[in-house]
Amino acid sequence: MNPISAEPPVVVIGAGPVGLAAAAHLVERGIPFQILEAGDEVGAAVRSWGHVRLFSPWRYDIDAAARALLEPTGWTAPDPEDAPTGAELVERYLVPLAATAQIAPHLRFGHRVTAISRVGVDRMRTRGRERAPFLIRVDIGGVTTDLQARAVIDASGTWSTPNVLGASGLPAYGEIEAAAFIDHALPDVLGPARSLYAGRHTLVVGAGHSAANTLLTLAELAETEPGTRISWAIRTGSAARTYGGGEADALPARGALGARLKTLVAEGRIELVNQFSAETVRVLAGSGGIEVESIDARGVKKLVACDRIVAATGFRPDHSITSELRLDLDPILGSTRALAPLIDPNEHSCGTVPPHGVDELSHPEPDFYAIGMKSYGRAPTFLLATGYEQARSVVAALAGDWNAARDVRLELPETGVCNTTLPGEEIESAGCGTSCGTPEPVSVGLPTGISGGLLSEPLPLVQTSSESGCCGT
Repeated sequence: MNPISAEPPVVVIGAGPVGLAAAAHLVERGIPFQILEAGDEVGAAVRSWGHVRLFSPWRYDIDAAARALLEPTGWTAPDPEDAPTGAELVERYLVPLAATAQIAPHLRFGHRVTAISRVGVDRMRTRGRERAPFLIRVDIGGVTTDLQARAVIDASGTWSTPNVLGASGLPAYGEIEAAAFIDHALPDVLGPARSLYAGRHTLVVGAGHSAANTLLTLAELAETEPGTRISWAIRTGSAARTYGGGEADALPARGALGARLKTLVAEGRIELVNQFSAETVRVLAGSGGIEVESIDARGVKKLVACDRIVAATGFRPDHSITSELRLDLDPILGSTRALAPLIDPNEHSCGTVPPHGVDELSHPEPDFYAIGMKSYGRAPTFLLATGYEQARSVVAALAGDWNAARDVRLELPETGVCNTTLPGEEIESAGCGTSCGTPEPVSVGLPTGISGGLLSEPLPLVQTSSESGCCGT
């Protein structure tokens, strides 16, 4: 893998914004590396929500080391105050970054990592463990091969592992059988997916900004497509948290998003079904539709019959590839144990998560780090700018520059950034880092930080109007 040095390179998993940022910092430090990308192009997950516009302007969306690689190539920097769509983020930033002479030769597409271990050392063995190179098992077009690495930076995100519809965290009864009727976060209902939703009844499940974005685009679709109906199901007793602070919101675009959604519900254009915990999904024979049954903590049953479901229920990390590594994962979030209390969505919004770096991202397994959205486990509070600082800190540590690695600096507005502009109109964006996420990212998590989905509080809950929107204070 590395013809210049006998030492294996650092392997970066994932060619999204945070993975490419890690590569740029490795270039800056002169550390050999390779990037393994399962897809056929950079930013594969971001392309999935390319129609979504971020709250955060370009000045928060470009990593400093990446900019240093791009500027000598004649790259034209976008207006720092404009907010890109996911597609613009890919085409105007990720594609030219991946094409730079310092990164392109080290980028491998169609390389899906299926397992990570140590050469000749399983998880049980301790002696000499830290001296054994990492063994990375990769599927390349159906052919399995093993690669070696000095260190591993996993920036593969969580986009490919969305949460299930079932309120218990397990699939609802019948959910798997009804998969053809269920879409996950941010389908492009005004674009390629239009025919699936036009003139039909859609149930959107989730209380994050990813759900809000989909509800607003469906409402716009309903203006031109007769018969289009929209239902919105949330676990809690009030949608106040999704509505946010309206005009008082420190982020105007987010405030407008919540205010418009609240108006549509009040006007009856969106039917709100609260205290809804999906337990069973049934395909209705003959009608071509489905029925979702809820039974909440009080034993109250509710039924919603519809044509299609959008499960905007957030994402979770897939740690199966690291089963032979010694990871210290928080039992609740699936992040590192040290990071968990800093990002717990029960306590923090994206704007109140403190800066963190290599110390909070370290595991008992030396030189293995998960960064980006995957580092947050199930927490929906990730920001793209946070991922860039994680990459800088981790690479500094791999270079042996521990002073720089621990000098973690990240200044974000207290409210953070959660999502996207309103469908059908351009709103001046304000704020920091990206979470399209969550589209996680909105709060949209998505794989570059896509968050959102169902609220995390236990059932039953009735929220008051004083509660702020996701990723707010």
